[in-house]
Amino acid sequence: MALSKDDVAHDVRIKTEAAGEISLRYYDLDTRDSSVVEPVETPLVMLHGGGPGASSWSNFGSALEGFAADFRTILVDQPGFGASDKPPVVGNYYRFAGDAVIALLDELGLEKVHLLGNSLGGGTAMRIALTYPDRVGRLVLMGPGGLSLNLFHADPTEGVQRLMDFSGTPTREALRAFISTMVVNQKLVTDELVEERFADATEPGAREAMASMGWSFYNPETAEDGMLWREAHQLKHHTLLTWGREDRVNPLDGALAALKLISKAQLHVFPRCGHWAQIEAADEFREIAVTFLKRHSLKRHRERTPEEKS
Repeated sequence: MALSKDDVAHDVRIKTEAAGEISLRYYDLDTRDSSVVEPVETPLVMLHGGGPGASSWSNFGSALEGFAADFRTILVDQPGFGASDKPPVVGNYYRFAGDAVIALLDELGLEKVHLLGNSLGGGTAMRIALTYPDRVGRLVLMGPGGLSLNLFHADPTEGVQRLMDFSGTPTREALRAFISTMVVNQKLVTDELVEERFADATEPGAREAMASMGWSFYNPETAEDGMLWREAHQLKHHTLLTWGREDRVNPLDGALAALKLISKAQLHVFPRCGHWAQIEAADEFREIAVTFLKRHSLKRHRERTPEEKS
């Protein structure tokens, strides 16, 4: 039986300096076998992308059960998306959302988490790691916004242009055109998916929230704070960069500067895959990400041999 999001959904009130008191929606699942004695794993928080109708469930709902078999896994609707409140963005969105995620972790009593972020969520994850380095274990960044620096592709990219087209003319046809740039396999662009995301993208407050988020990346007073590639050399966390080879939103050449600048970065490229690796290359993505996260946690918890102790 498919996992019901209602069974794992929670709402919590948080307070941040920029937004005041707001409500965030998150989904929480942990199906690890408690009878197996293993090192305590750091929880995993997943942060979704920023397209019209995006939410943590639309991005990662299908991946939740697979990851929850290895980690307590928490999907977060960032401010302005899904069932979370949609306050005006103050400052750059990455910092705005990052502070909200930290407030959520405080409410949940979580001192340190791994972060996995797709696109916009990748930018939020990196901003959190830069601002609150002790709160982050490892990073998995999927075609991350802000960190991706297009060396060969023009801006805006095809995917971003389609997003802007929808913002100007929010029709089902414009949304389908946007979603079509997310994947190589066009069979994934179903009528059901278009209808679901169109309903979320046009609900009260959603368009205003997206406009406020988007302006934070163009407003001269806040845009530079979102150019995370300029701070990439400061990132000290083990970081897995993942990219779809055919990504039309944040193209693959955007990974090159990040790979060079982040001292503990590695890159995995999925062939025949666009911007949604967690959907289009689901099994391989889960295997690569879990292996990366567990490799470092096992190193951290491994008992020293007698020879090492002497």
